[in-house]
Amino acid sequence: MEISPLEQALHAARALVLADLGSGEVAHADIVSLVEDSIVHRRWWVEQWPEGIDYVAGLVAQDVQDGLLERSGRWPLCPVCGSGEPHALDVEPELGPDPHWVCSEAGVVVAPVGSLGTIVR
Repeated sequence: MEISPLEQALHAARALVLADLGSGEVAHADIVSLVEDSIVHRRWWVEQWPEGIDYVAGLVAQDVQDGLLERSGRWPLCPVCGSGEPHALDVEPELGPDPHWVCSEAGVVVAPVGSLGTIVR
């Protein structure tokens, strides 16, 4: 059985975002539900706009980030800036392939989406 490119992209996006959530020890059941809700929405979105398939990982990361902001606060917190007000990382590009977590305050790329656990703090 062959898995469609859409399903491959959705599975990859799920894995990347879950890896980032796990690295911050926030991959609780209710948070994982945010990921699954985003996957359902993004499946529909890519079915409507197939050219957007390469953007799914970044969009799922942003969806989960927005959901967490509403529920419990900013995520993921910036590991780069050691002083000042705690702030979340942003996903860049907002709509594009190869999404990264970026500290917009320091202007630096922190890690690719899915690789927050590899950051040495």
